[in-house]
Amino acid sequence: MGRTNEPPRLPEGSFAAWSRDRLAMARRGADECGDVWQLEPGVYVAATAGPCETVLRRAQDFPKASSPLFPPLKRSSGAPTSEERARAHAARMRGLRPQAVAARIGEIAPGAARFADQWPTGQDVEVLPPVRHALAEIGVRYLFSEDAPALLPFASQLFLAREVLVRPSHWEWPHWIPTPARRFRTRQQTAFTDALRPIVQRRRSSGRLGDDMLGQMLRPSARYGLLPEEAILDTLPGITVATFETPSRAAGWILLHLARYPQAAGRVAAEAALLPADPAETTSAHLDRLRYTQALVREVLRLHPPSWLLTRHVTRPTELAGYTIDAGSTVLVCPYTAQRDAREHTDPDRFQPERWLDDSGSPAKPGVFLSFGTGPHGCEGAALAMAMLTLLTAQTARRCHVSEPRGPEPGYQVTTLEGLATVGLRLRATLRRPPPPANSER
Repeated sequence: MGRTNEPPRLPEGSFAAWSRDRLAMARRGADECGDVWQLEPGVYVAATAGPCETVLRRAQDFPKASSPLFPPLKRSSGAPTSEERARAHAARMRGLRPQAVAARIGEIAPGAARFADQWPTGQDVEVLPPVRHALAEIGVRYLFSEDAPALLPFASQLFLAREVLVRPSHWEWPHWIPTPARRFRTRQQTAFTDALRPIVQRRRSSGRLGDDMLGQMLRPSARYGLLPEEAILDTLPGITVATFETPSRAAGWILLHLARYPQAAGRVAAEAALLPADPAETTSAHLDRLRYTQALVREVLRLHPPSWLLTRHVTRPTELAGYTIDAGSTVLVCPYTAQRDAREHTDPDRFQPERWLDDSGSPAKPGVFLSFGTGPHGCEGAALAMAMLTLLTAQTARRCHVSEPRGPEPGYQVTTLEGLATVGLRLRATLRRPPPPANSER
């Protein structure tokens, strides 16, 4: 007989049914079973805000799997120690904290404006590739400043290596087997590292470390001194791809909502009209005044979190939402259902950016907004991602009306395997007429 305090199991729930329609089963599990439910023996889904928040914050009980997409390269000199990796992470965080992002808004805004200016008008365009390219230029420049052009081609190949690694496979190979995808990943990671190494050495030898994120990592710590070169090089491939991979998925959903909600797009355009004519003059004060635009971005991320499902493992018997979870179990944290919980949001399936403009919808409320995660493994680039997405949204709406292609079928396919994305999304842009001068006569 099963335990009496284990989470309820969804009738007909199984990995086979889950793989056919993950979003539908996630919604059904939350509706029929409540806060936590069982997909299969030993696999549980945290479906609502409270349990999701608990799992993400209790990292000792529910640790994140230690299987990075870009693990340290094998070298004769050996890999950096765990202490050196922790110091490298802390140095990286200094370059990504909100204050650091706010100081560099004028470097982010031109790339967002360039994307809007270069969008071909009057034709249906598959938008995710140019969005990804634009955000890669912005993100890589934020990390490496004037050295970004030399590194951007290698960053693009790292992204391709990631896509090859996460493709569905009928086989789950042990991590030590050098599959073709893993060999391709290693080649691209090595190429990126080989391109980055002389940049690190040049900056250190010249003393011009830079004010970007790499510069933060090159500065000596008062307590520990300089970071070893290998610790710096090993920590950068993953964050380089992350600066544009997940935001690109989010941008697809945002642009789709600009097309579907023209009145909301008009409000964004009205805010964006007050931005400086020269995007390089944009400051954090300008960004802060884009209140409705930020609310729209946050609302799209609430409804369609790019990282809609997060995996955590249970290392010891523990309790979650009144249920006992055995060691060795897997818990799937589902921001997609947590952020559509009617106890947290009125009319939760409705697109309503205004909900983020009053205090009751504050994103600081636990569990209400988990699109960037929370706790020890929350997204370290959240401030950068929000700045990039807000400025991209504002500049696009400022210049263009966005619309979907005509026809009965949507011009995209929703994918859920690695993240929530609009694959093949096609949209059309037409130039937005500038508002008439205030003293014009009709």
